[in-house]
Amino acid sequence: MNQSNYVHENAYDYDYDYSPTNNTIYGTISLQMDTVSALRVILPVVNIIIFLLGVCGNGIVIWISGVMMKKSVNTTWYLSLAFSDFVFCVCLPFTIASMATSDWPFGLFMCKFTSFVKMLSMFSSIFLLVLISVDRCVSVVFPVWSQNHRTVKAASALVTSAWGISVVLSVPSAILRKIKTHNGKAICLINYGAGYINQTVGLSRFVCGFVIPFLIITICYSIIVVKLKSNRMTKSSKPFKVMSALIATFFVCWFPYHVFILLEFNNKKHHPDILKTGLMVSSALASANRSLNPFLYAFIQKDFKKMCRGSFLSKIEHALGDDTHTTSKGHTLVKCPIDF
Repeated sequence: MNQSNYVHENAYDYDYDYSPTNNTIYGTISLQMDTVSALRVILPVVNIIIFLLGVCGNGIVIWISGVMMKKSVNTTWYLSLAFSDFVFCVCLPFTIASMATSDWPFGLFMCKFTSFVKMLSMFSSIFLLVLISVDRCVSVVFPVWSQNHRTVKAASALVTSAWGISVVLSVPSAILRKIKTHNGKAICLINYGAGYINQTVGLSRFVCGFVIPFLIITICYSIIVVKLKSNRMTKSSKPFKVMSALIATFFVCWFPYHVFILLEFNNKKHHPDILKTGLMVSSALASANRSLNPFLYAFIQKDFKKMCRGSFLSKIEHALGDDTHTTSKGHTLVKCPIDF
């Protein structure tokens, strides 16, 4: 089969095969040896940190929202988001081992399975972030309607739909995965066949996995800011800082990844070292988003470092709780849905 049809181990799946010889053989040009050696040390360490933060942070959110708290719309969002990110982080040890050894010793099934899980986690996490943004926007703009129609059943249905769409979009990554051997080492790579298939998959992921979600998230939080300021619904500046952090983090983590994937379509027009380095670093940034989500959506506090264990968990529980409370006179009030 034409070697140019092969895409590097994880060019589309967050991590990367760092073997310079493998790059030369399968149609992408290697970095200089010193740069490759540095990346093989730095990026596994970065991924270990992402793994530890992601497993611990998302694990805490899963425990609190799934076990300690009564089921609500908010816990439905955060439980599903944390589970999506947690699953991705659990798969990182395979990536780390492959990075460190430039080998894939786990066989064809795990090559396909981990690829599928990573893409499933990517799409589901992004779609859930969109749902959370839309839910918060609706809660602020239409508080009365939201109170009457914002139900756990409806949230569960939307979450199920998000996961279903994510499964469909992730299947190609599993089907097209192959194992190749070079110099006694196995390489887990993907073969999209003709170039137009490669471009179609990359463009669809860019549009569905970044452009549309980023626009929706930005529009939703912009509407919230305008609404809160015009109605003076909050005196605190923290909600606006949180929303800015959410939008900025989403953009920083995902935009470089998709840009370098698109640039790879015309790799002959770009400096190979810059392209390869960009793919490696941007993939690590995309992975980092999974460990940042719990902190952005549940853990943001000015005195984070000073929190003791008890107050820390209570803050998380408060952040994941419903956006309403009942007064002593029995009236239901709607809180600011982004005021953590």
